[in-house]
Amino acid sequence: MSKIIAAINVTLDGFCDHTAVTPDEEIHYHYRALLQTAGLLLYGRITYQLMEFWPPLVKQPSGNKSMDDFAVIMDQAPKLVFSNTLKTLNWPSARLATESLEETVQKLRAEDGKDVLVCSRSLIIALLNRGLLDELQLCIYPVLAANGLPLFEKIKKRVELRYIKTKHFSGTGAMLVYYDARQQ
Repeated sequence: MSKIIAAINVTLDGFCDHTAVTPDEEIHYHYRALLQTAGLLLYGRITYQLMEFWPPLVKQPSGNKSMDDFAVIMDQAPKLVFSNTLKTLNWPSARLATESLEETVQKLRAEDGKDVLVCSRSLIIALLNRGLLDELQLCIYPVLAANGLPLFEKIKKRVELRYIKTKHFSGTGAMLVYYDARQQ
């Protein structure tokens, strides 16, 4: 059975706006390793379009080794994009979903394969609301953004999470907290 894992960066005050935090080398390498273990990345349109930042770094590296190494893995990782507006994708490792998020995740969960990473706020919320998320990994940065995109503003009901473990990133002071999100 494949595990459905959500992994996202968030500020201490709960915002997941990508401009509010700055990952360092240690965090890039952590996420690179996570991507290498995944069989598929799930994206919504907005986050997918933000991730299109990475393919140009494969062709023209930035000189920042951790970013360039991350770009290579991100470029190669298979991606499934849920969108009502996109009709085509320019990234060879990405394809558009043809079934609903719920149908897709149910099928992926039933497969005996690698973990599936949920990489978009909208999909994380949808899966939490449907009880279809197995694990939630929050990389919490010691930043108070004061505004931005709140991570959990559209949760419809109480969700009980069970603590698994914590990982500390010394460079940024960020804490990665792992939670079991399976609903009992």
